[in-house]
Amino acid sequence: MSKTSMETANILMNASSLLPDVSHEREATIHGAIETVGMESIEMPIRWKNGEGPEFFLPARIDATVNLKEHSAKGIHMSRLYLSLSKWTAKSALTLASLKKILIEFVEDQNGLSDSASIRIRFDLPIQRKALVSDKLGWRQYPIELGAYLQKGDFGFYIGGEVLYSSTCPCSAALARQAMREKFEADFSTLDSVSVDAVADWLTQESSVVATPHAQRSSAYYKVQFVSPQFAPTPLQLIDLIEDALGTAVQSAVKRQDEQEFARLNGSNLMFCEDAARKVRQVLDTNSRVSAYHVKFVHRESLHPHDAVAEISKGRIIL
Repeated sequence: MSKTSMETANILMNASSLLPDVSHEREATIHGAIETVGMESIEMPIRWKNGEGPEFFLPARIDATVNLKEHSAKGIHMSRLYLSLSKWTAKSALTLASLKKILIEFVEDQNGLSDSASIRIRFDLPIQRKALVSDKLGWRQYPIELGAYLQKGDFGFYIGGEVLYSSTCPCSAALARQAMREKFEADFSTLDSVSVDAVADWLTQESSVVATPHAQRSSAYYKVQFVSPQFAPTPLQLIDLIEDALGTAVQSAVKRQDEQEFARLNGSNLMFCEDAARKVRQVLDTNSRVSAYHVKFVHRESLHPHDAVAEISKGRIIL
């Protein structure tokens, strides 16, 4: 750096030290503690690692907050939250251990103003999925939300997100079966007996399938809190748990045999939103690692212009 540049830098540094800092130089006119203060939807990439693969960056939005326990303090050191996040995301992959570390740093950087902190991170997780039957591979992007808190030294967290699945209406399936039975009886009413081959041929004719059940793309919005970081699943393991419980997760790359298998799965997993809720409740209630959860199921009706919804919960998600 040239002499002129160094002199300019020193002038700017000295000038910044003289700039007013109202939030820390003045006392609050109305005293009182504040439970949560900070920033929401900070745009920042995070480092992620899938299993044993390499680390890579994912765009994310982050909420970072602390409490203000000092009744007379005008405000927190807001910019320090951002600077800590920036340094953390540049150097550390997103793990439960690193989440706890950044929360401790949030509190320490406030110099006694805070003793609690929280963070929420929202991003889309790209995962390559195998087709149901064929060897084709396709990509899915799962919305993920990771939340963690530190309250006077106690650490807790949850994993949230959305799982897409198909839901075929049991009522419309029953009505479709009834309509096909009536068509069958009408087509064969003049015969005393029918051969297996004749029935098989009839079933393959488009004119015989007079009704089909309606299905809809559906969503399970979940937040699951765990007893301990030591035994918590990864976000992908939790996704797999919920998808397996529902049985009809949406697919990416498919060949005809995959689409046929998807149709078979839908036919053998007919469900109202209440059925979907009970399927997922069963797997979460029998998982000893889960301490609390809230899941909302939305079936976007193809019959109606409105949605069918159901919600289940256990305990209370801290954040």
